[in-house]
Amino acid sequence: MRWAPNHLPDIALALWQHLLLVTVSVSIALVFALIAGIWSAHRPRAYAAILFLTGILFVVPSLAMFALLIPILGLGFKPAIVGLTSYCLLILTRNVVLGLRAVSPDIADAALGLGYGPARRLIEIELPIALPFIVAGLRVAIVTVIGVATVAAYINAGGLGTIIFAGIDQRYPEKIMIGGGLTALMAITADLLLSRAERALRGRTA
Repeated sequence: MRWAPNHLPDIALALWQHLLLVTVSVSIALVFALIAGIWSAHRPRAYAAILFLTGILFVVPSLAMFALLIPILGLGFKPAIVGLTSYCLLILTRNVVLGLRAVSPDIADAALGLGYGPARRLIEIELPIALPFIVAGLRVAIVTVIGVATVAAYINAGGLGTIIFAGIDQRYPEKIMIGGGLTALMAITADLLLSRAERALRGRTA
């Protein structure tokens, strides 16, 4: 290890940029997914259409996605966020709907009998029951985006991909190991933390 000790600020900056890309894109996607999921959970045709559209976005290769966005948004942070957000929509919307559909009709009828309106029932009963499913979707989405975000370095969005690609261009294995290792560590940490949260939530709602 000769490069890393002398470039800790550069590594910290790349790590921060990567975290920012992941956090912002997943947060935006979650807002859209909650809106779309709540609206379409009991509308089968609308849900099928949303799944179809988000499924198309999900299967577009990341380089092609970013290339399509460059003429509209240019290089840098904005196209990276739009592209990364699009990869989360299918996963998060599907899990929001699965969670809401997991609410027993008996529970919904009981809430109606107690005078709960649609908004109160959604906030106090349906979303808490759906929360383990939403967290499970977040876990998959975050792990997915952590990996895809490395490609965003090609469009000058920063992140750990800059270290990886610099290592490839310069044939510098240490840079590849540092960038790839931190990316993997970030994904593993997120997966473990959210898995624990999901199990805890399932235990509460069981």
